[in-house]
Amino acid sequence: MSQNPVRIAPSILSADFSALGHEIEAVTEAGADWIHVDVMDGHFVPNLTIGPVVVKALRKHSKQPFDVHLMVTPVDALVPAFADAGADVISFHTEAGPHVHRTIQLIKSFGKKAGVVLNPSTPLSAIEYVLGDLDLVLVMSVNPGFGGQAFIDSQVRKIAALRKAIDALGKPIDLEVDGGINPHTARLCIDAGADVLVAGTAVFGGGSGGYAANIKALRG
Repeated sequence: MSQNPVRIAPSILSADFSALGHEIEAVTEAGADWIHVDVMDGHFVPNLTIGPVVVKALRKHSKQPFDVHLMVTPVDALVPAFADAGADVISFHTEAGPHVHRTIQLIKSFGKKAGVVLNPSTPLSAIEYVLGDLDLVLVMSVNPGFGGQAFIDSQVRKIAALRKAIDALGKPIDLEVDGGINPHTARLCIDAGADVLVAGTAVFGGGSGGYAANIKALRG
């Protein structure tokens, strides 16, 4: 089981893009632990979102850690810009570059926490030999690229297996889950060992007056 209290990382992909600064302030005030930033390039995933200039502009709106999820390829060329923009955690997919270990070390060279992302079909063996170098593993419980998708139940087994592997190492590696998170699936993930939950629609749905209640509901 997870050794840490669950942290909630609202995904700004589901926020009002015409008022992102205000939205980040609102979820921070409502109790968000991290701010999750989904970066899509229209190539690695079939959608296009935001770049480092926007992240830099948003940085002043919250003191909470910025959890930047890079759904881009090639990934290495973009790491310096997002590090400079104010990312605290930078995560990338195993399929996004030829040298996973090298990318981890690149992220760490900027003083940032390094995470690797596992798509629903990506096996744990893809990170077996780099797990000890990571600060975070992000399990995708939907296919990356779009918000609002349904949770893929098979990922609960992957979360549980990762929890065992992390605990066996005895290192402070965060286990994050992203995709289809709501109060029901949040409980499945927490029970399996997750300690960070990314939620978009489940946090931002209903307007800013409900953000605090939405975040509380996800904590269980």
